Amino acid sequence: MTDRGRDALSQTPERIGIGPSAMEWRDGKLIVTVEEVSSPPLISRIRGTITFEPDALTGAEISLAPDDSHLWRPLAPSGRIHVDLGDRGRWSGHGYFDANSGTRPLEADFSYWSWGRFPGKDGTTCFYEATLRDGSPSTTAIHIGRDGNVSDIDPPARATLPRTRWQVRRETRADAGYAPKQVLPMLDAPFYSRSAVRTCIDGEEVTGTHEALDLDRFRGPWLMPLLAVRVPRRANWRG
Repeated sequence: MTDRGRDALSQTPERIGIGPSAMEWRDGKLIVTVEEVSSPPLISRIRGTITFEPDALTGAEISLAPDDSHLWRPLAPSGRIHVDLGDRGRWSGHGYFDANSGTRPLEADFSYWSWGRFPGKDGTTCFYEATLRDGSPSTTAIHIGRDGNVSDIDPPARATLPRTRWQVRRETRADAGYAPKQVLPMLDAPFYSRSAVRTCIDGEEVTGTHEALDLDRFRGPWLMPLLAVRVPRRANWRG
């Protein structure tokens, strides 16, 4: 991840370029071209392509805040993905594509959220649990069919997961009496966790992607300065 200035941005209806990297819709596939330099302490160049072919696209736009200042778009909840990073590795598997947008920084309006995406035999179920700055909750539970149709559902019971090594709290949803568990760690940071989690929804055991984000920690004075090290800032770039 690299912060860049306005000169680094180029955009058309089918393509967005940020510096030397880009995302483009082509023949029904999303093609991501990556050409970046990683952050300290292991500085190295990363080049390659990521190709995502969605099972179906949705037009859903879901508000996460009462004033619609933050939106979530589950654009393609499932599909096939192929990653080619050259000598760094190649693999293919199951993937998804979504997007968040907002008019204010996340930490200005939220103190915490957790999110989960669980593909099953009849489609994909997603849960969004957020706590706003005033302490009020915001809960989203949807099911997206294989044809891309989106419907609201009644979420199953809230269930806790063990805290991470950084003691970030985690929770998801599961049928009553079922104990979800992490089956694969992906990222463990002081304010953020991403992992593969197994749970049970309407009697079906499913494994999907789960994240937890502690925005009180994120905006802490001891943490924010570290982001400038982990996320390089390059204001001037022209292709």
